[in-house]
Formats: sequence, C-alpha cells, structure tokens
Amino acid sequence: MRGAHVSLTDTGAAEALPVPVAPDCPGSADTGASALLWDSEETLDLRLPAEFTALRSTLPGQATSPRDGDLLDGIHTWGPIPTPVGTFELAPLRLDRDLPLIHGWMNDPAVAEFWELAGPQGRTERHLRAQLDGDGRSVPCLGTLDGTAMSYWEIYRADLDPLARFYRARPHDTGIHLLIGDAAHRGRGLGSALLTAVAELVMERRRACTRVVAEPDIRNTPSVTAFRKAGFRCRAEVDLPGKRAALMIRDRVRQEPS
Repeated sequence: MRGAHVSLTDTGAAEALPVPVAPDCPGSADTGASALLWDSEETLDLRLPAEFTALRSTLPGQATSPRDGDLLDGIHTWGPIPTPVGTFELAPLRLDRDLPLIHGWMNDPAVAEFWELAGPQGRTERHLRAQLDGDGRSVPCLGTLDGTAMSYWEIYRADLDPLARFYRARPHDTGIHLLIGDAAHRGRGLGSALLTAVAELVMERRRACTRVVAEPDIRNTPSVTAFRKAGFRCRAEVDLPGKRAALMIRDRVRQEPS
C-alpha cells in the first residue's frame, strides 16, 4: 500500500488527515466526458477485518452473516423509485441471468480503464461471486431504468470495509460503486440524477445510516463531477491501494451542489 494520509485515533480507527482540497473537489469541472465510471478493487476481499469481527462479536443483535441478518436492510425489497429521468430500480444481481451482460460492460475500454476487470468471463464471475458468497457487507446490483438494464452498482457497508481504515467511519456508513454500462446512457446527466436518487433511497431505507460515502479516483473527472452534483462533498484526498481517491461524503441533510 502506498503511504496514505491517515492517522490512528485512540480508538484505532483511521482518520483522513486534513489535506488541502479545493472546495469543488478535484476534477469537478464539467468537461462533458462521456462515462461515469468507478473502480472498486477494495471490495474484492470480503473477509471482515479482525478489528471489526471482534467489535461485532461484542454487540448484541449485530448480524455476522447473511444467515444471521441483513447488513444492508434488504436491498431486494427496496423496489422501483421515480426519478427525474425515469423509473429506476436496484435489482440484486443474479449471476445466471446477468453475468454475460456485466462481462460485456467490463470489457468496454472506457469501463476497463477504471474497473480493471476486462478479460475472460471467469474474471468478472469471480469478482461478483466474491460478493454474492461473502458475508453480506457488499451487494452487487443491476440498475434498470424504465425496465432496461443500464448500470451496475455495488452497495456496501463502508464502516465494515477496508475503506474504514482511511477515514473516521461512523456506524452504518454506506458506500456506492457505480458504472453506467450502456454507452447510449452516458453523457446525458444520468449519473448525477441516479446517484441523487440512490443516495436518498439508501437514507430512506437504512434509517441507521447517516452518511453515504464514495472514493472515486481523483483522475476520474466524470465520476467526481457526478457525485458533487448529487450533493456529495470532497472531504479529503487519500491514498488507497492502487489509486489516489477523493473521499466524498453526502450527509443525511442534503448539501446542495454549488
């Protein structure tokens, strides 16, 4: 891991140090770039860090596996929602149905640049299966707009993710990874509209969650811009494994984009 801008608090949690960051975040200018993309290698290892395993074992009623409870409050029950761009739904991924589609998206050069999952179908399958067979802290979803599959999402417990080592995580912080797979849906402002809708949906359905977080690569101007327009704010820049990221947070009280 490259040196990260973090410090250890007396509780052992990692906190992002104040880093000089422009108020509008790196890459916040709207360049008209055509894709909203995301890299998410930090969720490949779905084993809970030892410190979280120990913490959760001391909390009565805290779920420790999908069999014991649902760490993300039943995404499969959230259902469709109206948005300014159409009716959108997060549908938990079905490998037998969705793998060929997502494999095709991962081999789009624009997507592959950030997700780094191009190649044989087995590579995409391993990435998805690691979450589907994991402990429930990351749920891969197919995003449909007016009934058409057009995006791939990962909704995850940021407080139980390796990301929590790099900022002061709060219980139930919820993270988002996203790619818009269909090129016909890129460059139309859908990314920020859907991020707004999904962030609000997470807050509505996960009452214990007070923040939605993201960590796009600072080089990924379209992604940073879309998150900013969706009410996220860049709190710091942090060095994560394989990338320098903009730590972006949207609080339950909406922060209007400037």
